[in-house]
Amino acid sequence: MKTFKFISAVAFGFLLLLATNTQAQKFPGLDKSPMDQALFPADNKIPTKTAKVIYSRPQLKGRALSELTPAGKVWRTGANEATEITFYKDVNLGKTKIKAGSYSLYTIPGEKEWTIILNKDINIWGAYSYKEANDVARLVVPATQAEESLEAFSMVFTKADNGMILNLGWDKTRVAIPFTE
Repeated sequence: MKTFKFISAVAFGFLLLLATNTQAQKFPGLDKSPMDQALFPADNKIPTKTAKVIYSRPQLKGRALSELTPAGKVWRTGANEATEITFYKDVNLGKTKIKAGSYSLYTIPGEKEWTIILNKDINIWGAYSYKEANDVARLVVPATQAEESLEAFSMVFTKADNGMILNLGWDKTRVAIPFTE
């Protein structure tokens, strides 16, 4: 009888421990604006990357793009934290030389053109603490309209003759940011 009680107590303790351990392993669901990255060159096995951008991908979900990216106002260029771009070697944005390193990528959307901003402040939530005094470079680029609508904000690098282009797309809006070597 004593053996039965002992075995029952040990089994109960084991089950209690197992149940507690299982409860502690609950993982959160997918973020509403999941993080993504774009690399240049796109094959991340190449050890000589030029650039990497990390951003969150907001979705339209029936909303107008103008509600999510107000014209004429600094935007974090994604969702959640400000988009962060890392250059592994020096590049140029327009006529401004950008040293290798990490920067926040902000934009000021407009109907026909967007202002691209590289800022030295990193690890920033949104654009709430954006400081223009810490801008490293600005460049105005045209905004075009595509036939295809993208539900989720997207970025992709493409090769250019003298560098690379960071392409932004959301809804039917497309913006190409040229970086030269």
